[in-house]
Amino acid sequence: MARRTPMQRFARWHIWLGWLAAIPLILWTLSGLFMTLRPIEDVRGEQLRRPAALIPTANLTAPRLPGPVKRLTLTEQKGAAVWVVTDNAGNQARYAADGMPIPPVGEAEARELARATFAGDAALVSLQRFGADAAPLDLRRERPSWQAAFADGTHVYIDADTGEVLALRSKWWRAYDFMWGLHIMDPLGRENASHPLLWLFSVIALVSSVLGTTLLFRRRRTAR
Repeated sequence: MARRTPMQRFARWHIWLGWLAAIPLILWTLSGLFMTLRPIEDVRGEQLRRPAALIPTANLTAPRLPGPVKRLTLTEQKGAAVWVVTDNAGNQARYAADGMPIPPVGEAEARELARATFAGDAALVSLQRFGADAAPLDLRRERPSWQAAFADGTHVYIDADTGEVLALRSKWWRAYDFMWGLHIMDPLGRENASHPLLWLFSVIALVSSVLGTTLLFRRRRTAR
């Protein structure tokens, strides 16, 4: 049996590695192409979110709290100023402009806040509450929330404790998010862009490309 030359071995390795490299290369190309189809502003649904209203500052009184807090912010809800307090443990609560506590968001108020946020024409079709430990994938935050689902597929998430808008997710955003998960090969969590599977396929694709380039120069010299 004739002994293979180094170039013949390279060609054989290139073929086998090429089959493996085809999997990530197709996924990367397909997902990357999809993510370029629309501007990122459309993906984020910025056209579906009403501009933030000005915060009335007359007669503001900061809430009197028993101890130090991590963050104290001022926001606007239904035309009124609202204090949002975050303690050292990450717990959040809200207070009125006069410093008095406001209870957590109920279903009726969540509907009002969601409609006030959404700038589209679609009707609100459902409202569902999620705990912090069961947050939907497209929320990406471990916060108790109300999910307002509109007829066009848009989801508006309202914080169940503070009434703040946590996120607005369109159908296009969810499709983009799925493709992003394929692009980084993390289709479940869709956040980890540094893991062994991605490293492995990247190395395979790189080695296959280097071998193919080497064989290309060898074949050009042979042709001459």
